[in-house]
Amino acid sequence: MAAEPRSANSAAVATIRTLVVDMTSTAKSGHPGAPMGLAAVAHVLWTKIMRYDPTDPGWINRDRFVLSNGHACALQYIMLHLTGYNISIEDLTNHCKLDSITPGHPERLLTPGVEVTTGPLGQGLANGVGLAMAQAHLAKEFNKPDCRIFDNYTYVICGDGCLMEGISSEACSLAGHLGLNRLIVLYDDNHSSIDGPTELAFTEDRCARFRAFGWHTIVVPNASEDFEGVERAIREAHTITDRPVFIDCQTIIGYGSVNQGTAEVHGKPLQDDDVKNVKRKFGFDPDKTFFVPEVVQKEYRAATLRGRERHDRWRDIFHHYQASYPREAGELDRRMRGALPDGWREGLPTWTYSKDGDEATRTSSGKILNALARTLPELVGGAADLTPSTFTKLDVSDDVTREGMQNRYIRFGVREHAMVAICNGLAAYGGIIPFCASFLNFIEYCFPAVRLAAMSHHQQIILMTHDSIGLGEDGPTHQAVEAITTCRATPNVLTIRPADGNETAGAYIAALQNKNGPTVMCLTRQKVPQIQNSSAAKSLMGAYIVREAANPSLIIVASGSEVAPALEAAEDEALHTERVRVVSMPCWSLFEEQSVGYRREVFPPGVPVIAVEAAAPTGWERYSHYAIGMRTFGASAPAKDVFKKFNFTGPAIARICRDYTARHIETMKRMGVTDNACFAPLPTVLYAWS
Repeated sequence: MAAEPRSANSAAVATIRTLVVDMTSTAKSGHPGAPMGLAAVAHVLWTKIMRYDPTDPGWINRDRFVLSNGHACALQYIMLHLTGYNISIEDLTNHCKLDSITPGHPERLLTPGVEVTTGPLGQGLANGVGLAMAQAHLAKEFNKPDCRIFDNYTYVICGDGCLMEGISSEACSLAGHLGLNRLIVLYDDNHSSIDGPTELAFTEDRCARFRAFGWHTIVVPNASEDFEGVERAIREAHTITDRPVFIDCQTIIGYGSVNQGTAEVHGKPLQDDDVKNVKRKFGFDPDKTFFVPEVVQKEYRAATLRGRERHDRWRDIFHHYQASYPREAGELDRRMRGALPDGWREGLPTWTYSKDGDEATRTSSGKILNALARTLPELVGGAADLTPSTFTKLDVSDDVTREGMQNRYIRFGVREHAMVAICNGLAAYGGIIPFCASFLNFIEYCFPAVRLAAMSHHQQIILMTHDSIGLGEDGPTHQAVEAITTCRATPNVLTIRPADGNETAGAYIAALQNKNGPTVMCLTRQKVPQIQNSSAAKSLMGAYIVREAANPSLIIVASGSEVAPALEAAEDEALHTERVRVVSMPCWSLFEEQSVGYRREVFPPGVPVIAVEAAAPTGWERYSHYAIGMRTFGASAPAKDVFKKFNFTGPAIARICRDYTARHIETMKRMGVTDNACFAPLPTVLYAWS
């Protein structure tokens, strides 16, 4: 057996590589190639550059590390273990096993030290842009000449796949525009993808591309071996004060394997003989697993101690800040804890049925957003080049620019996907409640980032206007008929479709109280009437009665812009023999949080329920016996004509309700079922959902 490596650097990098092959071999799954090639880059970053404190992973001025190519997660788990985070050798041996804290891709809130959930390529890079934006914003807002509370860097490691995905161009273009000078991206340029060499599909000049975005670029030709070259590049990056930095780290995938430099080492564990070969090559006992030499432990203990000392120095600065600037310190503490200030609801506008005229809920939303922005300085966000259409401009703030990072309105440009992912980064940093806006149809451009927001429990407010066929003239390409169903079906996404101004205010209250994930508000382009008996408080129940009928014989339930025609239907001559109750149901999730007793009060068992929504009817079977919905795409015409074509008018709804109940009762009678048993109790009435 060869002797152990002599230098601490080479011993540490060899240890990282052998731990990678042990983790993936034990799991019989995983991606050893990128971690083996990046071992030297990670070692330099975690021992020579980054500031962190494993005893306080939430230190607000820690450097943020994002592994955008999340399949290389073994590398991140090893670095967290070596630097003293609460990840043991046993956790490394349990990689990819059920209920382990070392899953197949990094997950925020599961693994100590993981800042954001990554995996779908490019998402982490966009999150990194959001983290850097948050740092720049809070530094401008809270730093003082004698107290730099926020001056951390955001480091992102990404791979070829991240750069090929379109989201990276969206996010990095905006980062260059804003000159985010504390964002450093280290690109794992290993010339290999799953199909084979990257030249099969990816031949552009990556550095030229980033220079065109407005970034500074650096190349490290031999980043798998050249510790000093990697460190020099990052030190150079620190001297760049007017733009983000892209470091092209030219590495060898699977460094040390007999198959290094090929796609063979990308996505499957090394063969047993190759595992032994790697260990022999780096001077380790081929029969030992998960071995960390004492010289390596000492090296990382020293690095961790330096991080704690930097944290201690920062604490001294912050104690001075608290004494000298108590108001700012108190405000910062509140925001980093995620607490809302006392009386934050008091300035919310209200609408009255008898006094206020018709108004699109996007317009109501704009009024509410601006009222809240005066009370909640943590509200920061913008729209995807749709500010005039989404009514999201903040009256209390100018636009975020490279000179004005303390401002609160972000011009995201036509970059919907990156917009939501950047907001995930803003939320992950802390101290900010991000909001963003587009048309509901384009949430499908955003959805991978929405899904990760839900998985990561990121609080953000996603304002989606033009929510249905009511969009009108732009036609079916822009009319979202299936998007609401997708949002409702996704765990941790609070989806709310308010009917009027008061319900829109309720949606904002719910969103600001929702710490479990994003809130998607579906808002109308067209004007809608204010609903009699509506209120913000009632809408927080998820569903409530807006037109009562004693001992109802029919219930019409609707959401959003269809509540008004449902009320018209209840008064229509076609239903003159029925006792019609109308229920507004802005949010399924909130309704299912209510007691079984309340749900049965709204939907008494045995009473026929018909749902009305200008969207796909999928899911309404939980709340209704029949749904009037969209079973095709929309049409291009004025909204009034489109609603008439697809039967979303009062008379059409009344006629369908009458005909359906009559046909259903007749059918059930032929089967020998009596009137009282014709309409079975709905699932949402019978059971307590969890």
